[in-house]
Amino acid sequence: MKLLFIVNPISGDVDKEPFIKNAKELCLKYGIVNHFFKTTGEDDEEKVKEIIADFAPDRVASVGGDGTTLFSAIVLMDKKIPMGIIPLGSANGMAVELGVNSTPIEALKDLIMSSMIKNLDMLKVNDKYYSVHIGDVGINAEIVASYEKDSNRGMTTYAKYFLDELRKIDPFEIEVDANNEKISEKAVMVGICNSRKYGTGIPLNINGNPMDGKFEIILVKDLNAQFLINAGLSKFNDVFYMKENITAISTEKAILKFDQPRVLQLDGEVIGKFDRLKVEIIKGAICLITSKDNQYVD
Repeated sequence: MKLLFIVNPISGDVDKEPFIKNAKELCLKYGIVNHFFKTTGEDDEEKVKEIIADFAPDRVASVGGDGTTLFSAIVLMDKKIPMGIIPLGSANGMAVELGVNSTPIEALKDLIMSSMIKNLDMLKVNDKYYSVHIGDVGINAEIVASYEKDSNRGMTTYAKYFLDELRKIDPFEIEVDANNEKISEKAVMVGICNSRKYGTGIPLNINGNPMDGKFEIILVKDLNAQFLINAGLSKFNDVFYMKENITAISTEKAILKFDQPRVLQLDGEVIGKFDRLKVEIIKGAICLITSKDNQYVD
């Protein structure tokens, strides 16, 4: 077996070197030919494509958080090379969603041993941006934008900016054109969901399934005190999910229009400001290495 590791050295402010050392020892023990690529933020996509062409890996391990998972998925989208996730980011939302072992070296063992390869959907936005987990416009996107500018990482930093944004919530107009129907509402946040939960474990879309060929647009109408309390509780039980404060639209494609350009984040990465978004599903875009721990696998 030839295994390519795509490593984001700075994701989640987690030191990747101990894992890399253990991973190299494991590969040596079992005779697995390996190559490690560390992202730098400069021409990473082209560099990885060159490595794939030269190294011809049988499998790819994405080492980092949600942004690293997305980056790896984009690079592999048309190559049909199976990919697995090693959770070493801030919150590892997609890894949690897909039942990946939370201990990185154990996740690697699962990736190596599993013969279960399943199709994972991907979202395309405005014909050039992608998401495999959750994107949004509104309060969370603004938090992510502030978080990205901070040299510190982790959930404490995220919480700081969450409290800042909570003080200045202002609902905005949103029009959604999907399933031959137009819906206009005011919302404090618009979720673009291929999956169910954020990395914090809080569900935004309780009916989501990243393997069913559909995605959901979630309109959050308000973030009052009761909603926030229930959101925290819904991490442990979906019965606390406040459906009355949510409009959910399940579809294969949608057009979103905003009252003014607003910040969009996809899988933890800020993309920019837009007043119109075209979103569509790419069914089975990724060959995912998974196991029966994945709640979406029959």
